Amino acid sequence: MKSGLMRGFLSVGIWTFVSRVSGFVRDILMAAWLGTGPVAEAFLIALSLPNMFRRFFAEGAFNTAFVPIFSKKLENRADAQRFAAEAFSGLLSVVLVLTAIAMIFMPVLVWLMAAGFAGDERFALAVEYGRITFPYILLISLASMISGVLNANGRFTAAAAAPVLLNLLFIIGMGLGRLLGWDLGLTLAWATPLTGISQLALVWWDAHRNGWTFFPRKPRLSPDMRRLLAVALPAAFAGGVVQLNLLIGRQVGSRFEGAIGWLSYSDRLYQLPLGVVGAAVAVVLLPELARRIRAEDHAGGQSAYSRATEFGLFLTLPAAFAIAVIAEPMVATLFERGQFTAHDTSQTAKALVVYALGLPAFVLQKILQPLYFAREDTRTPFRFAVMSMVVNAAIAFGLMPLIGFLAAAIGTTVAAWVMVGQLWWGTRAMGQAARADARLKRTAPRIIAAAAFMAVALWFMEFWIESVGMGRGAGLALLVFGGAAIYFILSFVTGAYHLSELRAAIRRGK
Repeated sequence: MKSGLMRGFLSVGIWTFVSRVSGFVRDILMAAWLGTGPVAEAFLIALSLPNMFRRFFAEGAFNTAFVPIFSKKLENRADAQRFAAEAFSGLLSVVLVLTAIAMIFMPVLVWLMAAGFAGDERFALAVEYGRITFPYILLISLASMISGVLNANGRFTAAAAAPVLLNLLFIIGMGLGRLLGWDLGLTLAWATPLTGISQLALVWWDAHRNGWTFFPRKPRLSPDMRRLLAVALPAAFAGGVVQLNLLIGRQVGSRFEGAIGWLSYSDRLYQLPLGVVGAAVAVVLLPELARRIRAEDHAGGQSAYSRATEFGLFLTLPAAFAIAVIAEPMVATLFERGQFTAHDTSQTAKALVVYALGLPAFVLQKILQPLYFAREDTRTPFRFAVMSMVVNAAIAFGLMPLIGFLAAAIGTTVAAWVMVGQLWWGTRAMGQAARADARLKRTAPRIIAAAAFMAVALWFMEFWIESVGMGRGAGLALLVFGGAAIYFILSFVTGAYHLSELRAAIRRGK
């Protein structure tokens, strides 16, 4: 179990890392060629609309309900195939209707997402781009559902690699647009549904060659689908609350010129460790926990949860500490060129520091939520999500008149920690499988200490780099690789992680 779990973490993590790096290249080009101007802000809002509903329907409500039920049916291949086919057709029907409605009422959606755009050119651009990009939700929702089938069968590579196609197609589209003189906003908008087609094709092909083939058919409300809906609907409400948190941030940001861009670019930077670690853990842990709970393997469930937590903390805490210390040189090196100014760098770095303080919470949420979802309990996380949304809204709108756009980032971070506290408190009645084992209790304080000492070292390194006038690229490389080396040495010296365990995990991941 440990071997397969770590192999899954590494497979998803590595491909997610490649996706995030290619995403950085995409964002660097966008920042240089569009900056934080009206076209950039309009496109970022238009792209966030299908992504918001995707997380709401596919990766949120639907897959958290579908994966545990499907995983338990795998002992009977024919039954699992029938259930998956019904789920595919049902999801297709619902999202197709949603897409049609959204395209008709796009002006309303843009206003709900960014009311601050009303009355200027950004609003009309966002509506135009939104109608082009929104069909992406249909394609990516089906791709996410098929990815859930692959993940439940222990196949993670194609699903984790699919997002790389999105970034590559965006990069190619922007390059062609720049070369041929196309409107870059429209170019990015039209590239969005094309990326959805490519991602769906990749996971469909991988599922087909492994005996799982999906075609549209007339949806039917079978007993299994009723059960799926019963579990998915509370998860849909919980997912809706999570997306409302994002909506709150964008509403605050839309009232300050350039803030949508600052918040989006800072979000991209902290999403690198969150995506690599959080996504890897969440994708692999949910089906693993579902299987362990079905088999009443409490010790195995405890080990899976503890190793996921250990893996998440080991990679997330140093990233959070490091990002908070080197936010400004990181943003300046990656984005400050062309239309992206020094003022943009300063504002983006401020938001990034705030987000970095919440990074461990975002990852811990992804580790704690599967403890509920594996038990087909989506109602409890929903109640917790509502409370965190109230906290977010109170802080974001309450602080907005005092500190401006940064209120959005502070609200998001505080709400994330409130959510973690509630999720952790709610696991008290879950028994052994939701308890940290002896190894995690021993290693967690050492991981925190190693990350804290690394942060202090980075602060001194940054001061020295500025004093000697080292170039931006070389300075950031020294900070990143030097900080990583210091952290790993401290981890092994303090016993937070053993070199033999890391080598074994790498060998298992090959």
